[in-house]
Amino acid sequence: MGQQEKVATSLAGAVSEEISASLTAVDAELARRYPGDPGTRQPVHTVYVPGDTFTSGTIRSWGDQALKALDEHAPDAASFATALGIPDELAVPVHERVRAKLEREPVEDLRIDFEDGYGPRPDAEEDEAAARAARLVSEAYENGTAAPYMGIRMKCMEAAVRDRGIRTTDVFLTGLMRAGGLPDGLVLTLPKVTYPEQVTAFVRLLEAFEQAHGLPAGRLGFEIQIETSQSILAADGTAAVARMIDAAQSRATGLHYGTFDYSACVGVSPAYQAGDHPAADHAKAVMQVAAAGTGVRVSDGSTNVLPVGPTHQVHDAWRLHYGLTRRALSRAYYQGWDMHPGHLPTRYAAVYTFYREGLEQAAGRLAAYVAKAGGDVMDEPATAKALSGYLLRGIDCGALDAAEVARLTGLTRADLDAFASPRRGGLTVTGP
Repeated sequence: MGQQEKVATSLAGAVSEEISASLTAVDAELARRYPGDPGTRQPVHTVYVPGDTFTSGTIRSWGDQALKALDEHAPDAASFATALGIPDELAVPVHERVRAKLEREPVEDLRIDFEDGYGPRPDAEEDEAAARAARLVSEAYENGTAAPYMGIRMKCMEAAVRDRGIRTTDVFLTGLMRAGGLPDGLVLTLPKVTYPEQVTAFVRLLEAFEQAHGLPAGRLGFEIQIETSQSILAADGTAAVARMIDAAQSRATGLHYGTFDYSACVGVSPAYQAGDHPAADHAKAVMQVAAAGTGVRVSDGSTNVLPVGPTHQVHDAWRLHYGLTRRALSRAYYQGWDMHPGHLPTRYAAVYTFYREGLEQAAGRLAAYVAKAGGDVMDEPATAKALSGYLLRGIDCGALDAAEVARLTGLTRADLDAFASPRRGGLTVTGP
């Protein structure tokens, strides 16, 4: 041991106290605006089904159609891997896990659509469809056939459809309450938001509903769909999406990118409207930065190229969807939209390959960090948090098993939760 150093200071304790007092309001503001990730499971996708076609068998039907597509166009692991470019060593485990997922839980998040996918209908017809949706969702949660997350996308807050959107939301939520209450996995999606004031108006609607039913304040959360240029850059040059998150008063659970509405809004020709267009990348990057630290998740959009027709055509559509999904994952967009049952095999194949190919490296780095063992990468607490989040996402979607992660890291699920987020928990949420 060397000579013990003498510690000396020059400032009185009052200086530190004064500085702390001056930052009290900032501390509170940081805690309010940037609480961090909510620690709940985020679904890997959202499936949209028109309100008039949704039935009690929709989720199982999507799974069965996806399995049928696999059997017809890639009946074994080798053909599936060849079609998508999955590494040989992952071909069998990915194929097996995709099939098991389609059999067990084909849809992670389902939105019953009363907006573009439903269109304008007579009021009585939409009332009936909204009430029916509430009944079917309640029954699904009661009998165990529900997706982990389910809800509706109502019409937006623009003048032409505002009253209809408000009424559909009321009919649906009232139906859920009459059937036994709001399910834990309930999700509401507000589309085509252009001004923060529209978010404020929707918050007012949810507050009124909570008060009418004696629900806790803040029980109802919602997603904001980003489908117009004005939601990214406001007329005064500010990032409107950041103001929308603030206007949601802690109720916003996600920002969802609308590929085709946004592309059309900024003038992209139909042939080039896709999730990898520079305009899409810019919008999602702004969304990502605006949401960072707020607890609001970001979701990619969809592809409109459907895997239908002869095998070579299906494989082309599969490769496109697989590539777009892998690209999104590498950019930290962990969720996207799926518009057809044939997209499910490639959604899960892309997600499972992403997590399985990085499993050993991520687990090894986290284990070395915990053991302070060093190595060829010097990780910091923020990286340990990201590594834990990566492994937890893989476990949640079925790409990884908790047991194999524990074997490779020496950590329990609770340990991973603690590293990833102190708020991390189960499915008792008002949105993903």
